[in-house]
Amino acid sequence: MAKTDVLSLAILGMLAEQPLHGYQIRKRLGGELGPFRALSYGSLYPCLKRMVASGLIVGDADDAARPTGSKRSRIAYRLTEPGQERLHDELASSTASAWDDETFDVRFSLFTRTDSATRLRILEGRRSRLSERLEEISEGLARVRERHDAYTAELQRHGLERVEREVEWLDRLIENERSASRGENPHTASAGDN
Repeated sequence: MAKTDVLSLAILGMLAEQPLHGYQIRKRLGGELGPFRALSYGSLYPCLKRMVASGLIVGDADDAARPTGSKRSRIAYRLTEPGQERLHDELASSTASAWDDETFDVRFSLFTRTDSATRLRILEGRRSRLSERLEEISEGLARVRERHDAYTAELQRHGLERVEREVEWLDRLIENERSASRGENPHTASAGDN
């Protein structure tokens, strides 16, 4: 999924809750979805424009919300029926792009609207991807140690620890999801209850 598509998915998810102005969308993206903290209006508004052109959302002028002295109306964006269908289709899919670095946080933020089986496939896919990364980082760390490059080794070690923490977090989430699908209380089930 391209970054623009990830942004579109995030916007669809937010607008499923309520109509929002562009500023509100940008603020919520930054506050709720860390990867979009540096999102500029130069990225957001072209994406909104494409989404309006494709019929996924509509923008309604809100003259009452216009600041004093401003000649421009604020536009409140809301989902259309095709936008709701697209969001539903996206949330029902669990292709490999769903657990990529660029997409995972957005998909995870929409897990409340995602069915359990799809959530589990995405979590397991993300864990698998990170397991591969752990292997790559470990091999890279061994090569760096052979060169006696302390700073690069420290950077590799930091990356390794970060990925290990995410794998541990994913393991807990996967076990909770499996416990919930078995009808157990996910907060009392332990990893040894298989």
